[in-house]
Amino acid sequence: MPRPFFASGFPLALQVMDRPKAYAEHRFIGDKRTQIAYDLDEEHDPEVIEELVASEKVATFGPDSAAEARNRGYRLASS
Repeated sequence: MPRPFFASGFPLALQVMDRPKAYAEHRFIGDKRTQIAYDLDEEHDPEVIEELVASEKVATFGPDSAAEARNRGYRLASS
């Protein structure tokens, strides 16, 4: 039986974590301690994101893009 797909071509089973409430309007957040940026639309360990938010060492980027995170010296986290 074929797997169901969205019109975008992504499978319905693709799970994207919920964004932390304080950063709901941001796609990319960075860890000021490690200079690693996380794309909240990609899969990451929820515990890592929760710990980062709890530490209050979060950077946001404007514009909210991977290019801006890299421009500020952050490396993108691998999924």
